[in-house]
Amino acid sequence: MIASLLIANRGEIACRVIRTARRLGIRTIAVYSDADAKALHVRMADEAVHIGPSPARDSYLVGDKIIEAAKSTAAEAIHPGYGFLSENADFAQAVIDAGLIWVGPKPDSIRAMGLKDAAKTLMANAGVPVTPGYHGEDQSPAVLKMEAQAIGYPVLIKAVAGGGGKGMRRVDEAGQFDDALDSCKREAASSFGDDRVLIEKYVLSPRHIEVQVFGDSHGNVVHLFERDCSLQRRHQKVIEEAPAPGMDAETRAAVCGAAVRAAQAVNYEGAGTIEFIADASEGLRADRIWFMEMNTRLQVEHPVTEEITGQDLVEWQLRAASGEKLPRTQDELSINGHAIEARLYAEDPAKGFLPSVGKLDHFDLGTEGRIETGVEEGDSISSFYDPMIAKLIGDGGDREEAIGELASILADVEVWPVRTNAGFLLNCLLDDDFGDARIDTGFIERKLDDLVPQSEPDEATWRGAAAVALAADEDEELFSSLAGFRLNAAPRVSVALGRAGQFRTVSTNAGEIAEVSGFRDDERVVIFGEGNADEFALASRGAGTTHGLHDGEIEAPMPGKVTAVEVSQGEIVAKGQRLLTLEAMKMEHALTAPFDGTVAELPATVGAQVKEGQLLVRIDDEPANG
Repeated sequence: MIASLLIANRGEIACRVIRTARRLGIRTIAVYSDADAKALHVRMADEAVHIGPSPARDSYLVGDKIIEAAKSTAAEAIHPGYGFLSENADFAQAVIDAGLIWVGPKPDSIRAMGLKDAAKTLMANAGVPVTPGYHGEDQSPAVLKMEAQAIGYPVLIKAVAGGGGKGMRRVDEAGQFDDALDSCKREAASSFGDDRVLIEKYVLSPRHIEVQVFGDSHGNVVHLFERDCSLQRRHQKVIEEAPAPGMDAETRAAVCGAAVRAAQAVNYEGAGTIEFIADASEGLRADRIWFMEMNTRLQVEHPVTEEITGQDLVEWQLRAASGEKLPRTQDELSINGHAIEARLYAEDPAKGFLPSVGKLDHFDLGTEGRIETGVEEGDSISSFYDPMIAKLIGDGGDREEAIGELASILADVEVWPVRTNAGFLLNCLLDDDFGDARIDTGFIERKLDDLVPQSEPDEATWRGAAAVALAADEDEELFSSLAGFRLNAAPRVSVALGRAGQFRTVSTNAGEIAEVSGFRDDERVVIFGEGNADEFALASRGAGTTHGLHDGEIEAPMPGKVTAVEVSQGEIVAKGQRLLTLEAMKMEHALTAPFDGTVAELPATVGAQVKEGQLLVRIDDEPANG
C-alpha cells in the first residue's frame, strides 16, 4: 500500500481523500494557493506546501510545482481529485516519469478518452452505441453549421476537450447557431486551451445516465452500477441519485455491460465513469441509450455509489494504484437501497444564480445524512474557484426515504452572509414530478420559476424575524454575536423591521411561530428556514439605505474578467440586448441592456479584471444626439 500521498487539489475532494488516506494509515500532503493558505484541507493534512498565487492557472494547474512539492515532501504518490489536472495525460505522464505513483488511469487511456470525437469513434468500434453527430476535423463555421443542418435541429455544440458543462451550447434553430458557436468556442478556449467543437443531435427527452467503472493492473474491470444525473442547470449537474429510477434489470445489464466494454477498450485502470444519454420519451430502454463521453477520474457524485454499494471508492483507487487487485469481483457487488446527492453552491438563485463570495460568518449544515465539504464556519468562499461548497447526501431503503432524508438536511441548512441554493434544491426534491421520477435534463429549465425561492419573504418569515428580534431583546448578552440559536418565541406585541429601506411594524406570538432559527446583531435580524436565509434591518438600530443600481448603470455583479464587449459608445441598443460577457468562477455571464437606449459610457474593456460593483457600461434612455 502507498505510504504517503500528495493531493493535487483543494476543497471538499481534498478533504475527502485525506479522510480515507488517514484511515488507511497513509501520510497526506496538501498543496495550496494564496487564497487557500488557511483552508480546511490544509489544516487537515499532515503537511502542506504553498504552490503559488490564487488563480488556478498559477497554482493548481501548474504541474511542475505540484511534482516539486511531492518530491520535497517525499510523497510516494499523487492523487489528482477531480477537475484541475485530473484528466491531463501529460501531467499524469510527468508524475510517472518523476518516479511517483499516479493515482489514476494510464496516460494513454486518458488520451484515448479525452477528446470526445476520437472517443466516440473508439467506442463505436468497441460495439458501444454512440449518439448521432459530427466529429470531423474541419472546424470552419460554415462546415459546422452545415453539419448541424444535416443532423437536424435541435443540436448540441460541445467542446472537444470539454467537461463539467463548460463549452456546451444547445441550438434550436439555424439563426442561433453563429452566436452559440462563438460563445462556445470562446469558453472552450478559456477553460481548456482548445476551442475545437463537435456537433451532436440533441435528444428532446434526455436523461443523463452514467456508470461507475473500475479497473486494475491485473486486467480486471467491473462496474458499480449506474447513477442518474438528469437534474442539471446550464449543463451542470445539480442533483444525482443511484440507482437510476425506472431502470429495469434488462436495461441495467445492457448499459452497464456497454460501460465495461468501453473501459476494456482502453485497458482502463482506476476509477472512471462512462456517461450515456438516454431518450426517456418512453421510459428507459436498452436500445435508446447512447455513449456520450468517459470521465477518466473520480466523479463529484461518487458518494451515492458508495452509499448503495457499501464501498469506499477512494480506497479502491489507492489499492489499484498500489498494484493490488480490485477489492470486489462483479458477483460480489450489489445495490442496497437508494441515495441522492445535492450540490450546495455559493450562489443566489433569486439573482439568476450569480456566484456569492465572502466569509462564512454563520455556517451550519446540521448533523443528518452524509456531508462532504471543504469549509468550516469562519472560512471564506473565493471568486477564484468553483462555487460548490458542499455535497449533501441522503440515503434510505428506497427512493422515497432517501428523498425525505435529503429534504430534511436541506431544510436545516444555515449559511450567512454567503448565499446558497439550498432552498432551490429543496424545491426540486419536493416537486411532484421529481417524486414520481418524471425527470429529464430539461426539468429545471421548464420549472425554474416555480423552483427558485421567492425573493421577498412571506408573512410567516416576517413574523419569524420579529420573534428573533423580540427574544433577543430579552437577553442582549446572549445574542450580541453571530452565533446561531433556536428558540420558542414568547408572546410579544410588535417590532419594526425593514427590507430595501422600507420599514413596517410586525406582530408575532408563540402560536404563530412555534420554532424559529436565526440570530440578531446590532443592526439586523437573519432567520433561516426551508434552506433559505432572510435578512431584515432593525429600525431601532438605524434604518439602513438601499444600494441598488441607478437605472442604466450596469455594474459587475461579482469579481471577474471581461471576455467580450459587444457594443460601442454611442450605439443604440434594445432592451435585453447583450452588452458584454463577464467570466467569473469558471462560468460566462451575459450582461444585457435593461431598456432601449444609447450606450453613454463604456469603461469596460476586453481582458479587464473587474471588482464587484465596478461600473462596466451605462445606458441612457435618451437617444444619441444627431
